[in-house]
Amino acid sequence: MKIDTIREKLEHSFFPAVPIPFDRSGKIHETAQEQYVKYMDKQPITGVAVWAHTGRGLLITREQREYIFISWRAGLSREKIIICGVGARTVKDLTEEKFIKNTLEMGIHAKDLGADAILAYPPTYYRGKEYMDKKIIDYHKKIAEIGLPIILFYLYDEAGGISYSQKVLEQLFSIENVVGIKMATLDSIVTYQDVSKLILDKFPHIKLITGEDRMFGYTIARGAAGALVGLGSACQKLQWEMMDSFFRRDYEDFVKLMLDVDKLAECTFIDPMEGYIERMLYILSLQGIIPEDAVNDPYGPGLKQQDKEEIRKILQELHLY
Repeated sequence: MKIDTIREKLEHSFFPAVPIPFDRSGKIHETAQEQYVKYMDKQPITGVAVWAHTGRGLLITREQREYIFISWRAGLSREKIIICGVGARTVKDLTEEKFIKNTLEMGIHAKDLGADAILAYPPTYYRGKEYMDKKIIDYHKKIAEIGLPIILFYLYDEAGGISYSQKVLEQLFSIENVVGIKMATLDSIVTYQDVSKLILDKFPHIKLITGEDRMFGYTIARGAAGALVGLGSACQKLQWEMMDSFFRRDYEDFVKLMLDVDKLAECTFIDPMEGYIERMLYILSLQGIIPEDAVNDPYGPGLKQQDKEEIRKILQELHLY
């Protein structure tokens, strides 16, 4: 798909970052995955983001990534876009050369499978290193050579990412393949506002994509063209109706729906934050979309009984269960 086509599709877009249902032994629960894909194809979404953090993209094997991509491509309608997370883990004794090689291999794999666009993981390898800004820019230029549209990923330091200065962002926004940026600042509303203003003032061709699960409604109102959120892995209709009400300028409806979406986020995106993936799988199970024995995330902290009770209560309150 052409870069301009992807850019157009990002306007008023909604991309759930999708989790992987695992069984209790840590293997992908293929029946649950099939049921989930079938369900998602009927939801009001522009497409899905696979291999992102929610889908444990940097932790699963190449074979698992391939299985996941193929299952989504086979089950989704052709007009729905698939964005692939691309990057590399920063582990002990990893060289820069290997870090870049791992990233490019993942990106080329995505392209070979038929990905429509790349979500570039923040290159945390460079955090605090000499010439950090230049290396971040060069890194993204290498990803651009793969030839797919790129959505940057701003995940700030405190959330485990790497902060980009305004000068770095200006350089990144000037790379031809870059069509948008996903913002996930967690609680740094000032950072979000600054990037939103930079795009509005100087880079109107760049699409601002919110990844702010806990500030979802506000960030839509503050300039986001669309959303790419882990929260979107369940209860899509509620979240899309909130976004759509804002785009239609039905602000009374928007505020009501935003408060409902906030309730959903406040029972799922809580400490320990890594537990949100299993909490979203639990919602899918409660709603009968996947079986209960597929509510497992082998990389997460587990699901507390207290979390289950709170999620169940909120879903009942929102008439989602």
